[in-house]
Amino acid sequence: MAYVLYGIKNCDTMKKARTWLDQHGIDYVFHDYKTASIDRTSLEKWCSEHGWQAVLNRAGTTFRKLDESQKTNLDTPSAIALMLAQPSMIKRPVLDLGERTLIGFKPEIYSVALGHL
Repeated sequence: MAYVLYGIKNCDTMKKARTWLDQHGIDYVFHDYKTASIDRTSLEKWCSEHGWQAVLNRAGTTFRKLDESQKTNLDTPSAIALMLAQPSMIKRPVLDLGERTLIGFKPEIYSVALGHL
């Protein structure tokens, strides 16, 4: 079974994750949510598993450019609405392992999760 790696093609962190997966012979399908969009069901699953605070990239330029009223009093539904409207606000990468997901890229976490120590 191939895993699904969600993100944006030209992101530096995405490039590191893809290189790591390739070097370790891990099969994956890349889903560029900037060009192929993202569905509500996936975002709801990720937010349920990790919390919207971990999924929404509040440090990124896209979020910082939002009107102050859009940034305050966020909850799961409003965070999901923001990410659906502008997928570049989703923290990346998201690696879907089937039974769970990994948010962000740290080689040591990928190694443990994928059994490549």
